[in-house]
Amino acid sequence: MFSPAQSGANAYARVGVETGIMGASPHKLIALLYEGARKAIAQARLHLQMGNVGPRGEAIGKAIRIVESGLQLALNVEAGGEIAQRLNALYSYMTRRLLEANIQQSESMLVEVDGLLATLEEAWLGIAPEVEQMAQQQRASGPSSGSLTR
Repeated sequence: MFSPAQSGANAYARVGVETGIMGASPHKLIALLYEGARKAIAQARLHLQMGNVGPRGEAIGKAIRIVESGLQLALNVEAGGEIAQRLNALYSYMTRRLLEANIQQSESMLVEVDGLLATLEEAWLGIAPEVEQMAQQQRASGPSSGSLTR
């Protein structure tokens, strides 16, 4: 079904993605999750328009997994306070809307969730300079007394 060249190209692409993830900062990883969820929703919309039920469900399932197992699990609700609690509730809402979008074949629900993710992604990317500055300060000050190692 696939030529050895295609198989090699796919393996190379996987290694490239994995290497990018392995070297990414926690901030970059969250940005990649937003990007991945939005791409999955775009695919779901395309499959919805084309009437491809199975692939639509797979794309929506991928978006749900990214929101639940990536973005939502990355939250530290205790340390993050009210903001983390609100994000947690918003991610739960997005998951419900994605499920409803699949059941009701609703493009407007997919657009709604994509819009929410786009807003969060924009805000997240907007704080990147501050995050980088904090990381540089931490590197310059060396290991802190709050280190996890003993």
